[in-house]
Amino acid sequence: MNAIISAADLASESAGPRPPVLLDVRWQLGGPNLRPDYEAGHLPGAVFVDLDAELASAPGSGGRHPLPDPADFGAVMRGAGVRAGTPVVVYDGGLGWAAARAWWLLRWTGHKDVRVLDGGLAAWQGELSTQTPAPDEGDFQPVPGGVGLLDADAAAELADKGLLLDARAAERYRGDVEPIDRIGGHIPGAVSAPTSENTAADGRFLPAAELKDRFGALGASRVPAVGVYCGSGVSGAHQVLALELAGIPAALYAGSWSEWSSDASRPVATGPEPR
Repeated sequence: MNAIISAADLASESAGPRPPVLLDVRWQLGGPNLRPDYEAGHLPGAVFVDLDAELASAPGSGGRHPLPDPADFGAVMRGAGVRAGTPVVVYDGGLGWAAARAWWLLRWTGHKDVRVLDGGLAAWQGELSTQTPAPDEGDFQPVPGGVGLLDADAAAELADKGLLLDARAAERYRGDVEPIDRIGGHIPGAVSAPTSENTAADGRFLPAAELKDRFGALGASRVPAVGVYCGSGVSGAHQVLALELAGIPAALYAGSWSEWSSDASRPVATGPEPR
């Protein structure tokens, strides 16, 4: 199954006999909360999910967006009407990062049928609703382990023995600037691969063949395993999604740079080269 869906196909499926559960995950780094945007207009039937409060646990030693407790995540998803045998489509305002975080969490916890609306809300041509739905309780029970997850040690090992991609902007990878975390730079051995280069100007993903060529040029075709990290495990999920579209399985280092850089004993590389 494709991990993304077009707005036209979503409109068709939503009007069909097996409509997907819709999750609105609009979010912006540093806030404010975008629930008011949701209330002003969202896809009919979509339930708002708060990335900071419901797709992450409290910031701390595990980074700025540690993974939520699976039981808590499962309760949120059931409250949104998510069922194990029903398709789910997630969307955000168009950047795709927040939607990819929800997609990755559902995949990691075992949901088999979840897709991201390609291009997000900006791609939707249908009517919007201001009604807040009250879906029937879902039955989804999370079972972590559905896709690859890295901790700091595994990420460091992958940077040595496989391919670890840094999904942040190139200037943060180089350490030229660091607007958020303790120190700039990257995990030694990681390769710069900004998430922004996975999409066209309208926020839609590049064709799968172009993504395959991009990641192949970065070394994905020459290694036994691929991993991704970013600042806090959000844009990195978008990169994992892009890799899936290219046919390349990849694991996510969810703690990402915010976790790695919080420990002064961990090595840091700077400049344009991996080491």
